[in-house]
Amino acid sequence: MLIDQLSLRDITEADLPTIFEHEQDPEAIRMAAFTHQDPSNRDAFMAHWHRLFAVDTVVTKAVVLDKTVVGHIASWVQEGDREITYWIDRNHWGKGIATTALQLFLADMETRPLWARTAKDNVGSIRVLEKCGFETVGQDRGFANARGEEIDELVLRLDS
Repeated sequence: MLIDQLSLRDITEADLPTIFEHEQDPEAIRMAAFTHQDPSNRDAFMAHWHRLFAVDTVVTKAVVLDKTVVGHIASWVQEGDREITYWIDRNHWGKGIATTALQLFLADMETRPLWARTAKDNVGSIRVLEKCGFETVGQDRGFANARGEEIDELVLRLDS
């Protein structure tokens, strides 16, 4: 089974061009909604990742399928709460990769509660989070760079 070949490892500088390419897909950008102001700006992307690498409380993991980076998961502390995010290359959507990768990540991340946010219409991401035990605890509105407007988002929490 494909999922048996899935693993997580620390993201390295060498992974960044692949991650950048994943984040160029227009449909994936629209679904993620809350992206960088200009996802096509490679210099801004690289500067952002170099800032992440420099912060001890940020955890970044590459999602690796049979030796190929197919996405990433990250966690950081914002206003005292530990949040998570993930991105899977659209070519690998619908295969259980996001769910399995998040389960692997959560097994190593002992901090609880964990928080996640997603566009309210991102049904796939909501389903992944719910399968991993996250529960919707609120709603918010935020400006989605990828859509050029404020949209509804769900706030989810994992307590155990």
